[in-house]
Amino acid sequence: MSEQENHMSMDAPTRRFVRANGTSHGDDRRPAPVILAGGKGTRLAPFTSVLPKPLMPLGDGPILDVLLRQLQAQGWNEITLAVGHMADLIRAYCGNGDRYGMDVSYIQETTPLGTVGPLAFLPQETKSRRLIVMNGDLLTTLRFNDLVAAHEESGAVLTIAVMRRPIKVEFGVLDLGDHIGAAREITSYREKPEIESTVSMGVYVFEPEALNFVTPGEPLDIPALINRLLEAGRPVAGYPFDGYWLDIGRHSDYQQAIDDFEKIREQLLAPVEEVRA
Repeated sequence: MSEQENHMSMDAPTRRFVRANGTSHGDDRRPAPVILAGGKGTRLAPFTSVLPKPLMPLGDGPILDVLLRQLQAQGWNEITLAVGHMADLIRAYCGNGDRYGMDVSYIQETTPLGTVGPLAFLPQETKSRRLIVMNGDLLTTLRFNDLVAAHEESGAVLTIAVMRRPIKVEFGVLDLGDHIGAAREITSYREKPEIESTVSMGVYVFEPEALNFVTPGEPLDIPALINRLLEAGRPVAGYPFDGYWLDIGRHSDYQQAIDDFEKIREQLLAPVEEVRA
């Protein structure tokens, strides 16, 4: 068995077919979408001991269902799912994509490869295109077409959707000054402060060049790839977004998503009348 086969298996690579209206099921002018759906979701245990995180229920379907319906509404008719943990359940639910009017194909992780590692095993036809990549456990009103347009305008090799988010520190934070004998002077004390930070939303646009920095079979996460690109002098951009976004990674976040979903369902699943090419 080759090194590639040790880490990933592929089926239905970028299937193409013509629907009744004669349109090709796959548009090479648009970024090829990939949803990362292979993680174990350990922070959501014990739920994720029986369901993969992208299939956690939200409204009348799973979280993954919302992402697929959003992509279809925004003009995509194909998707690749990078699967691993409980992959059979995801395959059984999504099938070949007919329920979404999309062509769904899969690459399957057989050993953990991080958030970027699986992309090295996309079919060459897909890797030669621009990619839009997203985590399979997020809920957002981000228009993916707007992110793609901003990426193209920036000239970056990789663009990350970002937003400002307060991060609560769970400890009292002290600033220390000059030495006072063996001790040091305390100059300020903040009890469990919130720090405003710019955070990744888990949605990315890749130029094909970015995958040149990923070695097949090597576990690699997004932060490591970004640092490789920066060290090589390649431009990386951030696209600020101020709408709704939630990373459903913890129990409290999942409960928040359940509480929010019915309130923003129409915003999440609204059809898009004009799609940028």
